[in-house]
Amino acid sequence: DTDVVPAATSSTTAEVDIKDGTYGKMLVDEKGRTLYLFEKDKKDKSMCNGDCAKAWPPFTAKPAPTAGNGVKKDLLKTTKRDDGSEQVTYNGHPLYRFADDQKAGDINGQGVDAFGAKWFVVDPDGKKITQKPRSSGGGY
Repeated sequence: DTDVVPAATSSTTAEVDIKDGTYGKMLVDEKGRTLYLFEKDKKDKSMCNGDCAKAWPPFTAKPAPTAGNGVKKDLLKTTKRDDGSEQVTYNGHPLYRFADDQKAGDINGQGVDAFGAKWFVVDPDGKKITQKPRSSGGGY
């Protein structure tokens, strides 16, 4: 694909959307990729840099991100990272993608313990989702 747009240009606006997935309603980006929070982060301050940010790329936005359907606009903000980029936050949690999520709908980062704390998908209220995935088949 030769039409790759360099990351520096912001022709598409970053958007946070809600998807009903394996863990119920959760935050995703404009392409449907899962967004995570990192338990080691402080309010509005990312503690994930260097190798951590390679494995868990920060969800950055310039200009400010837009709120999709069901997203609480007042919880959606940005915070300045150590490298000067603006990372999207939701309810004070900096948001990340996971490098091992190859496509929309992948949730390979849920519950992973890496870089000193756990990573979780985020619900529409901005809280981590820790319950087990919903079963798609037989009952108990």
